[in-house]
Amino acid sequence: MADEEKVVAAEETAEKPKKKDKKSEEIAKLNSELEEVRDRYMRTMAEYDNFRKRTAKEKETLYGDAENTTIASFLTVYDNLERALNTPTEDEAFYKGVEMIMNGFNETLAKLKVEVINPQGEAFDPNFHNAVMHVEDENFGENTVAEVFQKGFKRNDKVIRYAIVKVAN
Repeated sequence: MADEEKVVAAEETAEKPKKKDKKSEEIAKLNSELEEVRDRYMRTMAEYDNFRKRTAKEKETLYGDAENTTIASFLTVYDNLERALNTPTEDEAFYKGVEMIMNGFNETLAKLKVEVINPQGEAFDPNFHNAVMHVEDENFGENTVAEVFQKGFKRNDKVIRYAIVKVAN
């Protein structure tokens, strides 16, 4: 019987490493799955962070664009006030009233950080000017704005309305 006990003991000893190998395989598999879950979690968090930043940037841009569109709709009022100031009148009180309105309008534009683009005598720049005429004139240099038909406006280095100009030479 001693031989039988030895065989059983040998079999038990042989089974122990197999059980150990199975546990090691299960642990390795669980570690692999855990690493995959951790990787997916990190990717999801990175995607969410990018989404949050992109949404905040879009919101900021959208607000600025809405402001610029609103300002652009008031620029016709500016043009009309400017025409009224350039029209001769004998009624000094009327002229003074229009002048006060224009000054208030300019102060409001300044508070909104709107800058006037009045390129008279400057070099033509298609980023800020819209050329509608070209004239040969010896009094002006090459690609120089000879006349401004309508002033342009920009805000935060973004053009709200291009200046409409006549370009010389």
